[in-house]
Amino acid sequence: MEGKLFIGSDHAGFDLKEELVARLRKSVIDLDDVGTYSADSCDYPDFAAQVARNVSNGSGRGILVCGSGIGMSIVANKFKGVRAALCLDEDTARLARQHNDANVLVLAGRKTAPEAAEKIVQVFLATPFEGGRHGRRVDKIGELEERLRPA
Repeated sequence: MEGKLFIGSDHAGFDLKEELVARLRKSVIDLDDVGTYSADSCDYPDFAAQVARNVSNGSGRGILVCGSGIGMSIVANKFKGVRAALCLDEDTARLARQHNDANVLVLAGRKTAPEAAEKIVQVFLATPFEGGRHGRRVDKIGELEERLRPA
């Protein structure tokens, strides 16, 4: 994987994030945990923005975890060039990479067991983007970002 892997969560995703960080530190050399660092209540947009900002500026890929995965997905997809995908299984992670060139994986901390999450992450990180007709579609997403961006 090129660049860093940024990971962040809110309080509802904290336990799963901590499990993933421990597992990823064994195989991912450049991992940046942006928090949260406890299970105390916090605001998911703060952590989603930190990860998405780094992905948007081309520094690497990201993983976000909140209770349902929905809030983190919404925030991350506000950033130019970020294609965040909520994946609940290995198949959706594979398709998110192959067809959508997703660069942020979002997990549901309250719906995903640590073992399943680790497999989803492995698939996400190992699967290349197919390009071709999918590249044309991803390019259209970028064009929409440019056209719809307020002046």
